[in-house]
Formats: sequence, C-alpha cells, structure tokens
Amino acid sequence: MKNHYFFSQPHQPFFLLAFINAIISMFIFMLIFKGIIPSEISSRYYHAYSLIYMLFTPAFLAFLFTTFSRFSNTEPIAQQHYLKVLSFYAGGSLLFQLGTFFSSTLLSFSVLLLFIAHLYAVKLLVNIYQNSEMEDKEDQSWILIGMGIGLFAHFLFFISLWATSLLTFSIQLSIYLYLFVLIFTIAQRMVPFFAHITIEKHRERLKVIVGLLTLHVLLEVIQTHSSFLVDLLLGYLLGREIWRWKLPFPNQNPLVWILIVSLFWLPVAFILSSITNLISLSNGSNFLLLDIHTLVLGFFFTILIGFGTRVTLGHSGNVLKADNLTSILFYWTQLVVVMRILTSLSVANGWGFVVFFDLSLTTWIVLFALWGSRFFPILIFGKKLDEE
Repeated sequence: MKNHYFFSQPHQPFFLLAFINAIISMFIFMLIFKGIIPSEISSRYYHAYSLIYMLFTPAFLAFLFTTFSRFSNTEPIAQQHYLKVLSFYAGGSLLFQLGTFFSSTLLSFSVLLLFIAHLYAVKLLVNIYQNSEMEDKEDQSWILIGMGIGLFAHFLFFISLWATSLLTFSIQLSIYLYLFVLIFTIAQRMVPFFAHITIEKHRERLKVIVGLLTLHVLLEVIQTHSSFLVDLLLGYLLGREIWRWKLPFPNQNPLVWILIVSLFWLPVAFILSSITNLISLSNGSNFLLLDIHTLVLGFFFTILIGFGTRVTLGHSGNVLKADNLTSILFYWTQLVVVMRILTSLSVANGWGFVVFFDLSLTTWIVLFALWGSRFFPILIFGKKLDEE
C-alpha cells in the first residue's frame, strides 16, 4: 500500500485529508451552530479547532514536508516518517468527529492524538533544520518559531476542553502567532519566487510585526476589541511592506495573481479589524469575529488554495497552468471571503443573518467540493489533465 502513487509524495495525502476535513467540518459546524444536532463541545470550539488544526495545519505541513528540506538543502523526509504523521492525523481527525457527537473521553483522546501528530511533524522539521549546513536559515527559524507557538497553542486547546476560560487565548495565539507567522514566512519567500521577482527582506520590520501581533493577542485576551490601535498600525506596516515588494499585479497568470491577492488582504484585514473593534468597543455592536475571519479567509485560505493548486499541478507532471475551471475556483475563493464579511455585517446591521450564514457556508463547501473533484484524481492517481 505504501508503494501506491498516492503516498509517494507527502503533499498528496496531507492535502487530501485537509480538504476533506474542510468540507466535513464546516457541514458539521453548521449543524451544531443551528442546534440541529447535540455536541460534546461548543460550536465555537469545534469551528476554531477543526479549521486551525485539521485543515490549515495538515495542509501547510503538506507544503513544508515537500519544500522545507529544499529550503535547507538536505535530503527529503523519508516516506516512513511522513506516513506516520499522516496516520496520527487521519486517526485523530476521524475520532474527533466521532467524539464530538458521542463521547467527551473520545474527543479528548482525539485532540491528544492530533497534538502528538503535530509534535512529531515539528520534530521532523527540527531535525532537518539541525542537519542543514546552510549559513542563512532565517526563514526556517521563523517557520519553526511559528510551529513552536502552534504546539503550545494546540496544547492549550487540549486543556481548554476543561478550562474553557483558556479558549480565547488558544484561538488568538493560534491565529495571530502560529498561523500568521508560519504562513507569512512561507509567503514572503515563495510568492516573489513564483512571481519571478526578487525582494530584499526587511528583517527588522518582521520582528516589529511579530511584536505587534503579540501585543494584539495580549490586549484581546485582557479586553475583547481593545487592540484597535495595534491593528491599525499592523495594517499600515503590512501594507507598506507589501507595497515595497512591487509585486507584478495585475497579472495574467492565475497561479500568480491568486497568491498576490492573498497578500493584499493582509492590510485590509487589519484595517477592518481596527475599525470594527473600535465600533464594537464604543457601542457594543457585534461583528461576529469579522477581524479574525477576514484574516483567515482573505490571507490563510486564499493562499492555501493558490499553493495547493500550484503544488498539485507542479509535482504531478501536469502543465503548470490554470485552466478555465481552476481560474473560476480562484475567483470563487474571493466570493467565499466576501460572503463571510457580509455575514458579519448582516449581524451588525440586522440584514437577515441566517441567509448570509447559509450562503457563506455553502460557498465554502462548494469551493472545496469542486476543487476536490478537479484535483483529487491528480493527488490520488497522478491523473494528467491533458489526457482529458
């Protein structure tokens, strides 16, 4: 079974698992949120944990297990190691869904299992880092810093199954100091490379940004919505940094512009966060976590679809070109982002939340279902699109 094409490259099973989790978890979240089915945990816990640690974490591990050794000029990760991580993730994902409905004990065990998978994955990356003889390993260092914070945040999620007061801290830490640091570091290296340009990294500015993100987390844990000034500064600094890169946009290549668009969402996300948090703090308006969702969907999700598509095509012998359906899927990602923003605005302005909520979830599920129908045969069997 290990010799099957599907297991021959680490990105293939990890992308498949992550994207299947994306569909199943969003559908189950909808049922829990609407009270249609009972659950052993809150809809908030389920939604945050399933997306952070069952979608984004394995999906970006798919990318790192493929590229981190190349960054470090070392041998690729052995199949036996990444398949061991995969088995923990697959088993943990299945048990998490079952435990959500049937058993708090099973649920706790599943989170522990997924934490062990995460820990083992980080250990593999650390080994690569230590074995690398390269002098400049700053990108690898930031990736490992992000992963280390992610491990701590993951452990807090486990503890917050009982100590529910820790959940807000777990979510904030996971979004702003785990996923952001990890994904921005990868983006800063790979997006200019894919766009065929060279940028000079502003090393000190990244440290300032991470420092401000830390302050954001602390403020939000102490008092919700109190980070509006920090968020405004983050929006300015990130906008200035991305502008400095002089990315080639508009761009005729969909595999490039989708990645650039994801970066454009960064300043937008933090400026929107600043505005809505200030409004919420002043008059109590509820924007239904518009700040987090704009960052997660605008940046994390958009760049995931872009990277996932590019890696899937590029490592399967297919032509590295987006056909019409792929281009439509890229535009659809932006519809997902906009619909989620409208969902938040509908809550704040009384526009009919249920309609926007259902449309938002539907666009998400349709996106991943269509992406899967197109690219799962490539991931599983190495299908050649030019054979159609």
